[in-house]
Amino acid sequence: MSAPASEAPGRTVSALVTAGGEWLGTVGPFPVADPWWAEVGSVVAHLEEVLGTPVVVLRLVDAEDRGRGPREGHTTYHVEALGRPANGLASLRPGDPDAAGKPSAPGDLTGPVTHRAEWAKASGVRAALDWARTALREAGRPAEGPARQVKTWNLAGLFRIPTSSGPVWLKITPGFATDEARAIGMLAARDPGLVPAVVAADTPNRRVLLEHVPGPGCHGASREVVAEAVGRLARAQAALAGHGGCARPDGLPDRTPAALAALVGGLLDGEAGGDLDAGELRLAHRLAGRLPSLIAALESCGLPCTLVHGDFHPGNWVSGPRGPVVLDLADSHYGHPALDGLRPRDFLPADRWEAAAEAWCAAWAASVPGCDPARALILAEPLQHLAYALRYQEFLDNIEPSERRYHEGDPAQAVRAAVAAAEVVGVL
Repeated sequence: MSAPASEAPGRTVSALVTAGGEWLGTVGPFPVADPWWAEVGSVVAHLEEVLGTPVVVLRLVDAEDRGRGPREGHTTYHVEALGRPANGLASLRPGDPDAAGKPSAPGDLTGPVTHRAEWAKASGVRAALDWARTALREAGRPAEGPARQVKTWNLAGLFRIPTSSGPVWLKITPGFATDEARAIGMLAARDPGLVPAVVAADTPNRRVLLEHVPGPGCHGASREVVAEAVGRLARAQAALAGHGGCARPDGLPDRTPAALAALVGGLLDGEAGGDLDAGELRLAHRLAGRLPSLIAALESCGLPCTLVHGDFHPGNWVSGPRGPVVLDLADSHYGHPALDGLRPRDFLPADRWEAAAEAWCAAWAASVPGCDPARALILAEPLQHLAYALRYQEFLDNIEPSERRYHEGDPAQAVRAAVAAAEVVGVL
C-alpha cells in the first residue's frame, strides 16, 4: 500500500552486487534523490553508469529506520548484474575474506529464503522479462528497447517497457495479491476509461502488462479531479453490484463485513495483539464483540457489497487525458464500498476530502435510491481500520524477513485507529 507524497527527499544507497550467482562486491554508499525505499529507478541508473552493464535491484537487504516510514536514511539492496561489468571490478569494494581468504558476500544473498518473491530472485526477474517480451510479440507490439526497472518492494516489481505504439508496464505481484487483470476487466466493463487497458496477463504467476496512462499523479489534485475519480469509481461499483447486490465474483477474496469480523479474533490473538498494551487489547476485544451490531447498522444503510479497490487514494490515480484513471488493484476484493469511500481522507486536505465525500455520497444516492451513504461512511470507519489491520498482517505473514520492516507495527496501529473510531461512533 502506498503512502502520501513527501516533500523531503534524500537517502543514500549501498548495492551488494552479484552476477549469475557469483558475488562481485559492493558499490556505495552513494546519494539518490528519491526518498522512498521502493523507488529504484535512480539506483539502477547510477549502477549501470558505474558498472557499464544492465542491472536489476532484487530486494531490500537492510535499511536505516528514521521513524518516518519506508523512506530516507541509508538503504542496502541486493543487485544482480545482468552482464559482466564492462568497467571491471575496480569500482566494486570486495567483502570481508572468508575462511579460505576469498572475498565473501555479506550474509547469504542468494540462498533460498521463505516467502522470497519471484521478482526478488535473478531467475524470477529473467523469467518475467522473457514472458513480457513474448507476450508483447504475440500482441503485435514487440519491445523496442530494454525494460527499465522503476520499483521493487515486498508487494510488487514494476518495469517500464518501450514498444512501437507506446510504453507498457510489467507488474509482478505476490500470490496473495488479487488477480489485477480480472479486477480491471470487471471495472472496465462498466467504465472502460476508469482503468488502464490490459495488454497481457499471466494469472498463475501474477504478471500483467498494462498500457501506460499519460498524465500526472493525483497527489495535490483539484477538487474537481478528486470528485470525478471518487464519483466514477462509486458509479462503476454500483453498476457491478446492481440494485439487489450480487454474489461474490470468482477471483475476488471475501472481505465482506461478516467475513472481516470472523477474522478479527485471530488477529488479536496473534502478532498484532502482542503489539498492543493490556488496555488497548482489552478495548480491541470489546470492539470485536460489538462488531455484529455495528455491521447490522452498516447494512441497514442499504449499500450493496461489490468490488472494492482496497487502496483507493490519490497516489493510485493518474489524471489522464480523458479523466482520472485508477491504478493498482492488487488489494481489490469483494466487500463494502464504504471502505473505498473513506480511504482518500488520509491523503487529502480538508477541502478536497469534503469534495470526495460529497461526490461519493451523491454517486451512491443516485445509484441506489433510498440508501444512506453519509451514515455508512460514519459507521464503516472502525471496520475500515480493521480491514487494513488484517491486510497488513497478511503482508507480514507472507513476505521474507528483511522486508517485514515495510509493515511491522502497522496491524497494531490500525487496530488502535479502529478502537478510536469506534469510540467516536459510540460502539465502545
